Amino acid sequence: MITFTDEAKTKIGEYVEKIDGCLGVRIVARRLGQHRFNYDITLVTENDTSDSDEVTELGSFSCYLDSDSSANLEGATVDWVSDLSGAGFKIDNPQAVISWDDPIAQKIQQVLDDKVAPSLAGHGGWVELTAVEGDAAYIQFGGGCQGCGMSQVTLKEGIETTILAEVPEIKRVLDGTDHESGTNPYYQSG
Repeated sequence: MITFTDEAKTKIGEYVEKIDGCLGVRIVARRLGQHRFNYDITLVTENDTSDSDEVTELGSFSCYLDSDSSANLEGATVDWVSDLSGAGFKIDNPQAVISWDDPIAQKIQQVLDDKVAPSLAGHGGWVELTAVEGDAAYIQFGGGCQGCGMSQVTLKEGIETTILAEVPEIKRVLDGTDHESGTNPYYQSG
């Protein structure tokens, strides 16, 4: 089940009140990788509902989820946050938390999260650790990195170099991405 903070309920309520016939919000959670999600939050009117929707009543409005999103948001909390960098909805999804039982895999994950992910995110991409076997770490690219012609340079000169320096137990980093299926590799005309 998905929950909403009081701040999120207040903000959604403000938006719902502005639109005649608005029933609430729809949240769509698309799985991009093992632990990566894309979220869309939209306002819902009568024409936007389906008999198959899971509906959560939240006082003056409702939340609508399709079955996949319901499963992808199990245990998630929607919050409204505001700080100096801006304001918006934040979804804390326990399914997006990556934790490994293997301490070496957890060290690699920490390197990816802290040192690699911020650079890739600037290009609309991401990378996930999919497995550790012996001295090899297997990764998968997504977003703007899937299908990008520079992905192997990013792997060898960025990701692998960083992991090998930080996790001495690892000797190889291998890419298991299907780059042929990438639909939006990062490209910036210059």
